[in-house]
Formats: sequence, structure tokens, C-alpha cells
Amino acid sequence: MARKLLSTYGLALLLALAAASVMTGCGGGESDGLNALNSREVRLPDDKVILAETAVRPEELAKGLMYRESLAANRGMLFFHTSESFNPYWMKNCKIALDMIWMDQGRHIVEIAANVPPCPPEAENCPSYGGHERAMYVLELGAGQAAKHGLKKGQIIDF
Repeated sequence: MARKLLSTYGLALLLALAAASVMTGCGGGESDGLNALNSREVRLPDDKVILAETAVRPEELAKGLMYRESLAANRGMLFFHTSESFNPYWMKNCKIALDMIWMDQGRHIVEIAANVPPCPPEAENCPSYGGHERAMYVLELGAGQAAKHGLKKGQIIDF
């Protein structure tokens, strides 16, 4: 009886995990493509809160905001690197201009690339941006948002 009960609960748990996995893979269903299940609040120095999708796994870090048609002013993507290093970014397959903000382990802004344009689809080599300072985190926002919120080197972003 105990073995049958355990297998019933085990099957129920397995089905619940499978359902959660499918929901995560489908995204948040929001109009700008942001996956709300994989997001966290990011507080900028002016106290504005941005909902940022997180990129942690290698495939998430590589894809970033590629193929997105738009990005709402209160949305972004936060990249988590495993250690502080020089992390240049590029705009291959990006359709929208972005602001990129690099932060060190203490979450201090160390570099900003503002109004970075998408790489033209016909380009064979897209230029790289940033990566001149050691950083552990990178926040991508829609173009113009860094200036709108007065972001500057040395400020701390909270997440």
C-alpha cells in the first residue's frame, strides 16, 4: 500500500513538474514577449522599478533580446555572468535599439552603451559594444532609458 501511494504521489509530482516546465518554455504571454515567470524587479537609482527578464543559462545569455519587435519602457533584460570579466555585447538579430548597462559584483555601474542600434540583417560582422570594464551583470533597456533615468557610472542598481 505504501509503495502504491508513493508511486501515485511520485507520478503527480512528475506531472506537476512537467506542466511547470511547459509553462516556463512558453513565456509569460505578454505583448512585448517578456517571460514574466523568469523575471525580477530592478530598482534604478531614481527609484524607478523595471521588470527585467533574467538570463542566466548559456543559451539565455547568447539569445538575449534577439528577435524582439519591441520593449516597453518599464521592461528590460538582466544578464548574470558567473564572475566579473570583460563582457562585450553585440546586436546580432536584434530588431530594437538598446541601452546596455554593465555592473560589477557590487552592482555599481561601470559602463554604459547608450542608443545601441540593431545590427543590419545583411551585415556579416556586427560590432561589439562595451566590455571595457570588468562586470558581472548587464542590464539591457530600451534605447533612451539610461538617459531618461539619469544613469551614470558609479551608481548602484538594486536587484
